[in-house]
Amino acid sequence: MSFFVHPNALCETNSIGDGTKMWAFAHVLPGAKIGADCNICDGVFIEGDVIVGDRVTIKCGVQLWNGVRLADDVFVGPNATLTNDNFPRSKRYPEKLLETIVHSGASIGANATILPGITIGSGAMIGAGARYRPMPSWWATRQESPDTLPTSLTILISKALARKTATLPILLLKV
Repeated sequence: MSFFVHPNALCETNSIGDGTKMWAFAHVLPGAKIGADCNICDGVFIEGDVIVGDRVTIKCGVQLWNGVRLADDVFVGPNATLTNDNFPRSKRYPEKLLETIVHSGASIGANATILPGITIGSGAMIGAGARYRPMPSWWATRQESPDTLPTSLTILISKALARKTATLPILLLKV
């Protein structure tokens, strides 16, 4: 295998694809699976039960916690966070963490927060600073009329996302 790990990065996994580059102060735990031709930028943290596909870019300051699955050609912007626990408590661990799945070609903007148990569709674009979560049921009656929403709400549903999550509408809130 031919990949690059910066001397100041800590790579504890044996599963890294050819052509992947891991830069300074990145830390990848044992068990993580990183695909080929990825770019893992400075200060990225990846837990052990994470799968990253091929040609994925993970910008500086991103944390990928157990249960995150990134398909091929995904972009994760600087300081984006993908979470895995709806009710985090110190020293209390759930029996099972929720998976967060990001399908191929999706992009997650800088500082976006992706809450656990979410599936992001192929080709979707999540805006910078967005909080991405399942939308409350009251939204369904207003979905066709976004111009009536308060200006603090932003809807970013690509055609691909709408197809992949037709039964789970999504609401993105500006933080």
